[in-house]
Amino acid sequence: MPPLFTGVGVALVTLFDDDRRLDTAATADFAVRLTELGMRSVLLAGTTGEAMSLSADERSALIQAVRAAVPADVPVLAGTGAPTGAQAADLTERAFDAGADAALVLSPPAVADPRPYYDRVAKASDGRPLLAYHFPFAASPGIPVEVLPDLPVTGLKDSSGDAGRLLDELEVFDRDIYVGATTVLTMGGAVGATGAILVLANAEPERCIAAFAGDGKAQVELAAPHRASMVGFPAGIKNLVAERFGVSAVARVGT
Repeated sequence: MPPLFTGVGVALVTLFDDDRRLDTAATADFAVRLTELGMRSVLLAGTTGEAMSLSADERSALIQAVRAAVPADVPVLAGTGAPTGAQAADLTERAFDAGADAALVLSPPAVADPRPYYDRVAKASDGRPLLAYHFPFAASPGIPVEVLPDLPVTGLKDSSGDAGRLLDELEVFDRDIYVGATTVLTMGGAVGATGAILVLANAEPERCIAAFAGDGKAQVELAAPHRASMVGFPAGIKNLVAERFGVSAVARVGT
């Protein structure tokens, strides 16, 4: 199976108006702007997109608006991870019904072996592209490397920033691997990761692309904005995006 995409994609922020209402039009317009700057995929309703604050109907409206706006050759991914397999399966089915091209499924919290969880979600995906998501900061303990080959998924996003683990994944997992941590972006491109799905690509798309392509100077230049993006997350990244693109910095999470 060919890769879902190659190169750098964005874990998109979700834009809200001053009353914290979802602004689907503004979010879709911003997604288009980033694709014009080289983003090769758009992830919606992920951690960066404040998924925990979105209702099921809001998620569907967001997916529909962005899928209709961005170029057809840019896949739209939807975050569908949840505490239980039943919840994640339902979110996954809803995401595909709304027009998502793939689902990104965060591993469940406090589960040492997530294989049954992913088995249940895979049934809901009905053969459509499904990425597992390892991000122990958000859902500990994450996905053990040794179970990756057993998962019924087409790829993996790893936001741990663990360089050693990335090498281990490349050794045992023969499907798409996407880097999710800016700090190992240049390394990921050099060692053969399929691509990247990044928070910082909201504010620094050009440098993220350059760093993944092997530009060490760009990788170093991303250090300061990366630190700023993590301050009071998601406030930090939203402030950077507002400064760069003039969009709303309003967040629901943490306010």
